[in-house]
Amino acid sequence: MRDRPTYPQSSVDNALLLIAILRDQGELTVKDAAAVLGISSSTAHRLLSMLVYRDFAVQDATRRYLPGPALFLGAVEHRATSRLNLLTRPLMRQLRDETGESVHLVVRSGRWVRFIGSVESQQALRVGDRRGAIMPARTASTGKAMLADLTAVQLARLYARRGPTPADDREAHLTDQDWTTLQRALESARRLGYAVNADDTEKGLTAVGVALRTSTGQPIAGLSVAAPTIRMNRRLADRIGRRLVALATESRQVLDQFQ
Repeated sequence: MRDRPTYPQSSVDNALLLIAILRDQGELTVKDAAAVLGISSSTAHRLLSMLVYRDFAVQDATRRYLPGPALFLGAVEHRATSRLNLLTRPLMRQLRDETGESVHLVVRSGRWVRFIGSVESQQALRVGDRRGAIMPARTASTGKAMLADLTAVQLARLYARRGPTPADDREAHLTDQDWTTLQRALESARRLGYAVNADDTEKGLTAVGVALRTSTGQPIAGLSVAAPTIRMNRRLADRIGRRLVALATESRQVLDQFQ
């Protein structure tokens, strides 16, 4: 049996235990969490809220907590992401300096995107560091830009619109309305070369994203510029989008080093 650490951090231990319970049981309520841990309901709620914030849990319509995408998405290979961050860092800083806004590097894993790099804006009101965050690909600007590369058959396999929704992936099945919205977004991304997320993932946030490709056209990641919506109107988003497309094209040979 492993020895308990000499100086245990009870809040960390409790959060990790809740993650393990969600992984093994598939659902949890605040009352359940409080009973298992022997803590107050208010403390249990704060812990579960932090798990939701970090994508280890999601809350359904009945206010139960279910496993979040961070629990069922495969881990990214750290050497690959470090290499990708190194190759794109100059480009990200250039974009941050040109636009004055935060820039994010993203990789897609199925129906989700994971943020693996950020260069923050230096303005007081800004979009913060998103490293480690996981979002639905169909709503994130970079996700839309990368999904636009898929064929109709590949997209249909990725998103089903019938049958029960798996408890571990709320993005597995789309409603007819969600499917139509996604199709329109991807048509726009294919036509323009970039995609826009206007309050789709977070109220008050607008982002413009492109897919980053090698010289052979192989998509390997996504790059976005994100800003408070009050500073990013559609005209500015389109101007940034065109700049992103140009820089993504210019960077293809550099990104060949990633292969």
